Amino acid sequence: MRKKKTITRREAIFAGLTSAGALLLSGCLKKAPPTYGNILRMGDDLTYMAQRGLLSQRALAMEYQKSDITSFPATDNGDPADPANKKVYSKTYQDLQGNDFKDWTLSIEGSVAKPGKYSMDDLKKLGERRQITRHTCEEGWSAIAEWTGVPLSALLKHAGILPAARFVSLYGFDNYAESIDMLDAFHPQTILAHTMNGDKLPARHGAPLRLRVETQIGYKSVKYLQRIVVTDKFIDPNSDIPEGWSWYTGI
Repeated sequence: MRKKKTITRREAIFAGLTSAGALLLSGCLKKAPPTYGNILRMGDDLTYMAQRGLLSQRALAMEYQKSDITSFPATDNGDPADPANKKVYSKTYQDLQGNDFKDWTLSIEGSVAKPGKYSMDDLKKLGERRQITRHTCEEGWSAIAEWTGVPLSALLKHAGILPAARFVSLYGFDNYAESIDMLDAFHPQTILAHTMNGDKLPARHGAPLRLRVETQIGYKSVKYLQRIVVTDKFIDPNSDIPEGWSWYTGI
């Protein structure tokens, strides 16, 4: 049986940079995120191509001191453990929360050599990063908090992403999902956060695990994580959102 070749962190970053540069030079948009006819999505291609081709992909978002931490509102679609909120309700999530998430696991699948499920203890063994960063909301507010979690890159490397892999889609129990490219996935500040301001991640902020993409607007940081899918082709889980939010929201 032929062993599947996996891709390293350096190879993933290089592939992304090479693709972005080639697209800019050639004018070809086939690899770039498509627009959808909505005026709020019309700038996706240009924004994505410009940032990926012209700006440093290793630049870090500003990090702060503990004294800078602020109050942090939770504005979302509701609690997935609440049966009254039919739009986001998940019986599975309700049961997991009732047991303090002891039976919770995160699955990873798609273009990886070792698809599987990870408990919180499994994830914590992969490493830890702590960062105090600003959450910038699409609704105009911002807040600063300390996040502790597992670098997404560590999980991807452990699962063995395959050479053709280009995007990572993340799905929450609240029926919300987002996708990011490999450059954001391997950015050192992109983490799967399990701790907020030194305590377990609160339910209203996405317990037991949420994504933190510090280089993009807040709505990319999916809460209540349950599944990660690595893909070879671009997909946008929210392409049908009536408001037409952009897929790429780099800051």
